[in-house]
Amino acid sequence: MSDLALAAARRRPTGFGALWIAPPALILAILFFYPLSLIARQAFTSDSGGFTIAALSQVLRAPYFINAMINTIEIAVASTAGCLVAGLILALIFSFAPFPGSVFVARLIDTFIALPTFLATLAFTFLYGSAGILNGALVETFHLASPPVNFLYSAWGVILAEVTVYTPFILRPLLAAFSLVDRGQIEAASLLGARPWRVVAQVILPAAIPALIAGGSLCLLLTVNEFGIVLFIGAKGVITLPLLIYDKAIQESDYSAACVIALINVALSLGLFGLYRATTARLGV
Repeated sequence: MSDLALAAARRRPTGFGALWIAPPALILAILFFYPLSLIARQAFTSDSGGFTIAALSQVLRAPYFINAMINTIEIAVASTAGCLVAGLILALIFSFAPFPGSVFVARLIDTFIALPTFLATLAFTFLYGSAGILNGALVETFHLASPPVNFLYSAWGVILAEVTVYTPFILRPLLAAFSLVDRGQIEAASLLGARPWRVVAQVILPAAIPALIAGGSLCLLLTVNEFGIVLFIGAKGVITLPLLIYDKAIQESDYSAACVIALINVALSLGLFGLYRATTARLGV
């Protein structure tokens, strides 16, 4: 038997070792596949108990679903782009132009990963809301009749909150990538007369591309499924797929439509997750 065959035989679970697969498979079945099967059953079962695609057809043609899908994609793409820009700028500063306390600031930004997303929305409400600190100061200083800053209750408020929450998912892999950049190449490029922007573009950014792609894919996946920020901001007319599922199930008790939209949201999420996994595997991140 060849060495490769022997190695494969050693890795293959045999006897009682194969039983260790059962507990995680059972947990996955209970927590994911069984609820998903109930959702699929509700989505494709008629009132008489037979199979039907009427709910799916109705949802796909409904203007509210098309609007929610467009909002979801636009907000997710804009938020991901904002995270990429903010994460790249912060990573460049922390890695190549550090300042006193930069390590502390970087770790403070990192803590956003551990916080519930609605906390960022609550903080933004205190800062930029109609009765927030900024509007209160402007109204009192300039004797205005109404609060002048009202972007928070729009898609831009959702995007800004998501950029604030999810930028660390870009920043962390970038800091790791920049720590591997050869400082000698940067010094050599500077000595040869290259301007800072050229050093960034030709020496630093090539090392950051895998981290940007991997982090951007993850941010896109997370923002597509974001619910708390959209709900807490309550932007008028801004309905995304997760919020539409909530409205259909809780507000309207239309469980068939809610289940159909949930399945579409799951399919979209799994597609993005597959893209993320394929990207990270290809880039070796």
